[in-house]
Amino acid sequence: MTYKSALKVAVIGGGIFGVSTAVHLARLGAETTIVNDGPVANGASSRSLAWLNSARKRSVAYHKLRMQGIERHRAFATKHDCGAWLRLDGGLTWDADDASNQIKEIFRHEQEIGYETRLLAPGEIAAVTPGVDAGAVSPQGAIFNAGEGWVDLPSLIGRLLKEFRDSGGQLVTDAGAADVTLVNGRVSGVRTASGQMLDADAVVVATGPAVPGMAAKVGKRIGDGTTRALLVISKPVRHPLRAVLNTPRVAIRPTPNGAFALDSAWSEDEVIVHDDRTYEAKPSTIAGLLEEASKVLEGNPTLALESHHMGPKPIPADGEPVIGQLTGIPGYHVVFSHSGATLGLVAGELLAGEIVSGTPSLLLEPFRPARFDS
Repeated sequence: MTYKSALKVAVIGGGIFGVSTAVHLARLGAETTIVNDGPVANGASSRSLAWLNSARKRSVAYHKLRMQGIERHRAFATKHDCGAWLRLDGGLTWDADDASNQIKEIFRHEQEIGYETRLLAPGEIAAVTPGVDAGAVSPQGAIFNAGEGWVDLPSLIGRLLKEFRDSGGQLVTDAGAADVTLVNGRVSGVRTASGQMLDADAVVVATGPAVPGMAAKVGKRIGDGTTRALLVISKPVRHPLRAVLNTPRVAIRPTPNGAFALDSAWSEDEVIVHDDRTYEAKPSTIAGLLEEASKVLEGNPTLALESHHMGPKPIPADGEPVIGQLTGIPGYHVVFSHSGATLGLVAGELLAGEIVSGTPSLLLEPFRPARFDS
């Protein structure tokens, strides 16, 4: 895109969607301000496994968008020194050894849609990707997707913020909850919790699990399937694993400092949500997740806890992203999705482009908030 803009835009949210959209707006010449309730990357971006993928089955449109998301990360990696925190060393997944195992079916599906995929017997894995205990792999085998990877979102956000500030973008942190203001039915700006007013021609709401509630304030429904997140970080350990592992009891990815990030469905289900909306993970849950990780890693290393991160996991009700302008409210744009790591760069680029140009992105058309209008 070669156009430049005189628009003034406020972005509420300092996670990957908000910061990516803001930096792309700044590249297009828009006067852009990010407003966040605390420090940047303090929400869903801090507790995401951040697996870059389009594995298994999803809609054609969603798969296409995710593939573009991965390509944006690949392009970013060629231009920046980010090898410690953005890796595309592949992903390995297997299912439980029971009637629910879909590995061969998923392999055929991925072949049919042209997704880079290999079906490996347990004994073949070591020659393709290191660090896995072959004895833990189901006899049906595992799928290796060479084009997948992982990103450390706080590191990516930090790199994008540097460019944003260097280009003149403004960052307001620790602002508390912010509201979008309207005049005559269209966006006029943002009001922070302290009462500070920021005038804007357009606002992007990228507040993770808070997006549906904010849309409801202006009478718009966004289907909300938000659940709980628990990300456990081990202490660093010398180990050869490079790929992301997705196994029946634990998902694992390396971290920039040689540790492992872990999550799973069962451990998230055990997170306790108190009446005051604080979150608690039982010590037995964390210990169990570390133990499950050890079982699938080569050498079964003892893993010790470094930290854990809990909170809501933003998921639209139908599982697909919600990106674009709210129906009937000019200038009010939202980004709400579970797949922030994979989609972060491409969603920010496409949304910024259509805000500045006024031309809707065809790639984003299937994901508009309007699908929830009743």
